[in-house]
Amino acid sequence: MTKLRKIETQVLEIIQQDFPLTPRPYEELARRLGSSEDEVFKAVQSLRKKGIIRRLGGSFDSRKIGYKSTLVALSVPKTRLQEVVTIVNSYPGVTHNYEREGKYNVWFTLIAESEQAIEETIAEIRNKTGAEIINLPATHLFKIKVDFDLGNNDE
Repeated sequence: MTKLRKIETQVLEIIQQDFPLTPRPYEELARRLGSSEDEVFKAVQSLRKKGIIRRLGGSFDSRKIGYKSTLVALSVPKTRLQEVVTIVNSYPGVTHNYEREGKYNVWFTLIAESEQAIEETIAEIRNKTGAEIINLPATHLFKIKVDFDLGNNDE
């Protein structure tokens, strides 16, 4: 487990759900935390370098703007794993990609403007990789919201 500085913990707790939508978001975070804009920005850079923050950006409900999504499972030989994952990740609609145990060892989520676009993308991936693929569209949506309580780590 990575030890976090107090400023890093404070920044993480705020940006999970309340990243300021202002022209100077780090300045606003600094104001809330009683810190400097430079110190907050350095904390975010440190968290990214440590791999704790993967990305900063908005999340939206793709269904509300007419998009479709699905879960896709692939059976990939271990010797071709990196090659296939690189191909899958090259598609802009791929939002998450996981290696799993078992025959179907690569799972990813795919978002596109229509069911047809999803099927076309899956067909392209099948053609490029030769992988056995299963399309697993959701029949019921269960959304889980997670905020991590990071406690008060000392510096």
